[in-house]
Amino acid sequence: MTESRARKPLMPFLLSAAIVLADQLTKYAITATIKPGHIGWQAFGDFFWLVHQRNTGAAFSMGDGLPESLRVLVMILVPLVLMVALCIYYFMTDELSMVQRWALCGIVGGGVGNIIDRVFRPDGVIDFLSVKFYGLFGLERWPTFNVADSSVVVCAIILVVAGFFMVPATAHSRADKI
Repeated sequence: MTESRARKPLMPFLLSAAIVLADQLTKYAITATIKPGHIGWQAFGDFFWLVHQRNTGAAFSMGDGLPESLRVLVMILVPLVLMVALCIYYFMTDELSMVQRWALCGIVGGGVGNIIDRVFRPDGVIDFLSVKFYGLFGLERWPTFNVADSSVVVCAIILVVAGFFMVPATAHSRADKI
């Protein structure tokens, strides 16, 4: 491992830790204050609901009906391997800008937050944010989600956009050598 790879900035992993903490604290607050399947608070008519839902599947409840052994493989082991692979990539590459590194760590934080639920909450991941979708794509409401889900989606968008518009860190060092 080169010296530059050994000294990758660890600061973006504070974002991972903050997301896991915020995700787990909000899920704890929801389970302590709202009964499963109930709306605890709403705003703007029925546009926004704070609810307590359980999801044993992945996004949009996909995989909800899988047998338990297959669900463990698909919903815990595969995401865990992906989170480890993202961390390895983070340390092995010189091609990421700092924005991309922060975004990658945001994805890791969100992924870990939901993996924690899948391991320690056998009745499913706690979802609690529900937004009216006005029938777009045939959905009256967007599927209920949580802090971890939001982090993964927002950071994935940032990662992709940054890939189009930002110059990787190695491009700066190559330009300095010319």
